[in-house]
Amino acid sequence: MNDNRPAPLPIAELPAAAFTALQPIRFEHCDTAGIVFFARYFTMMQGAVEEWFATELGLDYADIIQRRRVGLGYVRAECDYLQPARLSDVLGLTVLVERVGRSSIALAFHGHRDGEPVLIGRLVLVTTDISETASVPIPADIRDAVESYQRRCAT
Repeated sequence: MNDNRPAPLPIAELPAAAFTALQPIRFEHCDTAGIVFFARYFTMMQGAVEEWFATELGLDYADIIQRRRVGLGYVRAECDYLQPARLSDVLGLTVLVERVGRSSIALAFHGHRDGEPVLIGRLVLVTTDISETASVPIPADIRDAVESYQRRCAT
């Protein structure tokens, strides 16, 4: 049987320069069994993106959307769940850039708890003109910041 599922990187193999958002698992994230409800992982990944923009890219996510009117929505979202995360766990979501296109940025999320892989997720972000609801080239400051981060993580 050919298993084409993406393999998570062991925590020791993640780039030292990579950004990791820490996410405490709260009651609101869980189902009645105390396990994270799968859709909540996408909310957590979005939160990691917003933190990554501020902390690593030095960009104001809200300003990009509200003042500049550049949308940062997703055209693809996927996640492989390797182990359940439970109430009171702390999940580390490490953000890696897989690809930068004309108007899209493919991100991978390696989720770990106490060094053990919990999930691997992918989001493909697309830059849009909010007024026209059409894709636009990634603005130069965003492209420069993302590509710089990608280079830092490659070394």
